[in-house]
Amino acid sequence: MCTTITSTHVLLPFSITLRTGRPLHDQVVFAVTKAVVIGQLQVGDRFPSVRTLSQELKINPNTAQKVVTTLVERGLLEVQPGIGTTVAAWRPAASSARRAVLHDHIERLVVDAKRLGLDLGDVLELIRREWK
Repeated sequence: MCTTITSTHVLLPFSITLRTGRPLHDQVVFAVTKAVVIGQLQVGDRFPSVRTLSQELKINPNTAQKVVTTLVERGLLEVQPGIGTTVAAWRPAASSARRAVLHDHIERLVVDAKRLGLDLGDVLELIRREWK
């Protein structure tokens, strides 16, 4: 079961499809990370409060706080006293760190693709579709 949440007002400046069986924290962190990387969220944009995030996504406030904390730790958000939480001036990690992280993701992708019976051509086609 999937629930797509797309806010047409300013409360949630990103969209997310929540899927059962996957940790909510990971799904929300990924959705925000994607929004920052593709430019949907720009440097300096205000990010919803923990309370708003919790209410809009219908998730536990502790989970919402954990999401914000994770995004701050990863350098995607910053908390500015008196202003609130905003999108940080994000920069990719150093080359060696990027390769190590990407290697882990690719290894998982290859294993999952083979488990599902996909060949390299199928995987490359799907990657090209996502690469925008």
